[in-house]
Amino acid sequence: MIAHIIVALIGSLHIYILVLEMFLWDQPRGLKAFGNSVEKARMTKTLAQNQGLYNGFLAAGLFWSLWVDAPLFAMLANFFLGCVLIAGIFGAYTASRKILFIQAIPALIALIFVNMGW
Repeated sequence: MIAHIIVALIGSLHIYILVLEMFLWDQPRGLKAFGNSVEKARMTKTLAQNQGLYNGFLAAGLFWSLWVDAPLFAMLANFFLGCVLIAGIFGAYTASRKILFIQAIPALIALIFVNMGW
């Protein structure tokens, strides 16, 4: 049950990231979240919207895992949390170290809970 809650929280986080990247990228909240200038945000808006869409797919997969029976939950949650973990590690390496703490570590914790059957 704890694993389900953590998966739901991570899915919700990725919906929030989708909103930031797809709709608020060049707005004050998006500028602050990603530390961009207005000029840089305008130049990269299409790329950010694409990233946001991918975050939406991650969220959709995580929420999908919550709607299925136990064996399939673990399989789907492991796959999508693994994708989040890899994306978080890559993002921390290439873009910002804070992504490790916002995305990768929570996914790792969720993976542990899912695989412990909690």
